[in-house]
Amino acid sequence: MIRFENVTKRYRGTAKPALADVDFEVASGEFVFLVGASGSGKSTCLQLILREQVPTSGRMLVLGSDLRKLSNRRVPYFRRHIGSVFQDFRLLSTKTVAQNVAFALQVTGASRGFVQQAVPEALELVGLAGKQKRMPHELSGGEQQRVAIARAIVNRPQILLADEPTGNLDPGTSTEIMRLLARINANGTTVVMATHEAGFVDQMRRRVIELDSGVITRDESHGGYGDTSAIPRLEMATERGAAATAALSAVLEVQREAARAVDEHDPAAAVTVSGSSRPAARPVTPASAAPEKTIAAAPTSTPMAEDTPTVQPAATPAAGPQPAAAPADRPGPTEASETTATAEVAAAEEDEAPELTRPGVEPETAGEQRPMTRPIALPDVQVDELGVADRLGLGAFDDDDEVGPTS
Repeated sequence: MIRFENVTKRYRGTAKPALADVDFEVASGEFVFLVGASGSGKSTCLQLILREQVPTSGRMLVLGSDLRKLSNRRVPYFRRHIGSVFQDFRLLSTKTVAQNVAFALQVTGASRGFVQQAVPEALELVGLAGKQKRMPHELSGGEQQRVAIARAIVNRPQILLADEPTGNLDPGTSTEIMRLLARINANGTTVVMATHEAGFVDQMRRRVIELDSGVITRDESHGGYGDTSAIPRLEMATERGAAATAALSAVLEVQREAARAVDEHDPAAAVTVSGSSRPAARPVTPASAAPEKTIAAAPTSTPMAEDTPTVQPAATPAAGPQPAAAPADRPGPTEASETTATAEVAAAEEDEAPELTRPGVEPETAGEQRPMTRPIALPDVQVDELGVADRLGLGAFDDDDEVGPTS
């Protein structure tokens, strides 16, 4: 039915031929896939079969006619036996669905009775029964392609050419179009389809002719799309340490905000310890100025930042009377308070101080309940976010770490 005998096609202004010594034959009733990269010559083969192009050399026989010897006057009659479907539908926007399908018959001079019978049959075959009066813009993309297929088969052609008929359709609609083409082929129509849809080719397992730069590289019955390993695949590139750097920068910013909040809460409480500015505790009321109280150590579950030390006073004795007034040779109450507070701060820096109870929590006492001493007031700083680097596993940062892009 279709025969290429050493066919070569050259276009003006191009050094390489679109087709070079192509030789194959398609029998009646076959379903053939033309596959290959863009520019491999698939569309040129279809144009030669439809007689839109003439081969530069070689011989082409389609439906028993030598296309190089076919006169231009005979071309319209020749094309009545060939239907064609394209990627862009090519419907008449001012005509209804039925009128678009009937137009293919009217230009051939078909009788009105034949048109009225053939159009509803074609629309029913493609699943558009009841939509004869719709306009093209009222249809979806898949429905418009079905109208184009109905128009191509309404005159019952012997050959149906399809050039990427599913290129503009979603996967679900494309599957329905492929089922429709298979059903048309089952009715005896020869189908030649150019496509890049590897999934459909692999599933249907029909004859496959593969082209590469105008040369046939494979002609396989019940074949698949072919080897796709050479097709480049999209892979996400990795950036060295990008995510780790961003995470640690965020942790350091949280720590700086916490230290800044402590300073703003009590600027006078900042003291210099080991060459770095660290917030210090407020003076604690001395034992001589307040009743004795035993402060029990209460653990706190909130993690503290490295730059925010916990300053805790030494516990006062649990029992034992104290003199009511200091001796005359000792400093007065005010001086004693300042001296005691200074000593306690120094002791807290040198020795491990017991933990304080949190503000608002009643301490445990040994013996008689007495008013507790004034606790160190800690500012309400959101320190829950501190230590994020350790929880993320980024505490020990290494410049050689490879971290991929984050979402």
